[in-house]
Amino acid sequence: MSVLAARRTASARPCSCPQPLPCQCSYATLLKARVKAVRVTGRGEPLLRNGHILAASSLLAAGLGSMFWILATRSYSAETVGRSYAALAAASFLSTLGSFNLGDVLVRFVPTAGRHTRRLVLRCYVTSAVFSALAAGAFLLLIPLIAPGLAYLREPVMAAAFMAATAGYALFVLQDGALTGLRRTGWVLGENALFAIAKSGMLALCAALAVGTGILVSWSVALVLAILLTNLVLFGRAMPARLRSDGSGPPDAAPPQRVARYATADYVGNLCSVATYSVVPLLVLNHLGAGQSAYYSLAFIIADTLYVAAFSMGHSLVVEGADAPERLVELARHMLRHSGLLLAGAVAVVVAAAPWILGLFGPDYASHGTTVLRLMVLAAVPNAVLSVAIQVARVRRSVTWMIGLRLAFAVVVISLAAGLLPLLGLNGVGLAWLAAECALAVPLLLTLRRWLPLANRRPT
Repeated sequence: MSVLAARRTASARPCSCPQPLPCQCSYATLLKARVKAVRVTGRGEPLLRNGHILAASSLLAAGLGSMFWILATRSYSAETVGRSYAALAAASFLSTLGSFNLGDVLVRFVPTAGRHTRRLVLRCYVTSAVFSALAAGAFLLLIPLIAPGLAYLREPVMAAAFMAATAGYALFVLQDGALTGLRRTGWVLGENALFAIAKSGMLALCAALAVGTGILVSWSVALVLAILLTNLVLFGRAMPARLRSDGSGPPDAAPPQRVARYATADYVGNLCSVATYSVVPLLVLNHLGAGQSAYYSLAFIIADTLYVAAFSMGHSLVVEGADAPERLVELARHMLRHSGLLLAGAVAVVVAAAPWILGLFGPDYASHGTTVLRLMVLAAVPNAVLSVAIQVARVRRSVTWMIGLRLAFAVVVISLAAGLLPLLGLNGVGLAWLAAECALAVPLLLTLRRWLPLANRRPT
């Protein structure tokens, strides 16, 4: 609302007091209109501010996580590091399967849950913890068949700790979603920093005390610390503050059936992404061997940092779009422009510095991985379009788009990688990533007016 419109509103609806216009009441009305106009104009600010914090959190977690493993390799034998990494990777993967991607469900529904927020979060917590622990238990039973090298996890104490750690990691991911939905993104950044610093500190202590399972112990202790402190903030401060500002809850709060339908679609779409990240490395290993697989893996880790940062930033779009669906088009276009520009700048830096970045890990990584790194980093720019489209589909609860976009990308990138690997080697994989991202981004841009029309649709 403009100031001129506010004045017209004030003069068109005179107050009932006997004073002539402009009276004190009309000035109060004008002031309220100005405040409302400022709030409406400034509502785009949380979109970018929270988006930047979430992206920074992803980058910080990746950077400090690398420091943890560098410290581990200098404190323990390669065999111990290998077994510990495999165990933690298994716990992370099993928690992803067992949590049903409910962290993203909280990002979508917490902004509109109102007085139902606590119940929604607790239900997601219980569901994720129980099913993640069950997935870990099933994995322990199958270890002799699928991972004999992790047989030590079947010992009673280790088995109980492994199941608890898997359930705990699911909660660790979910609390990020709840905090994001409550717009407490600063705490997302803080708890990721706390977790990374605490596990590195505990690892140094375990190494000094010659604790044989120090890697697993330090990771688990830091996880418990991060969960306890974060949930004290979440349930003790963030939720009560939200209830004080919106105690009654919105009239259109989503019923459980609608939340379950959304969660199922988002989970299936997430499994498509997991399949992509799992199948392509196996193709490289089977066709090119372990050495080339190492070069690809490191290049992908670097490029994936940009993908994850963009997707994390998009969570802010989900929160703001769910809270104000009538502004979804405006917010989505703003996010698309902003994230595209940021990624273009980051991509330019990484493309130029690729040989030096990989050279830090050894000359062989630079000589074999530079081109594939550049190709996959270039794919981060069209990936911004795909990321925004997926987040828009989440706000609208469009099941077809939530599954279809990620399924289409998985099929295209895996098919192209399988076809180009025998012809172009490792560079064929990078080309497959770039071509797949463009194959989806270009049609999305050409049909932008259809999926981001000027006349907004409310979620159904």
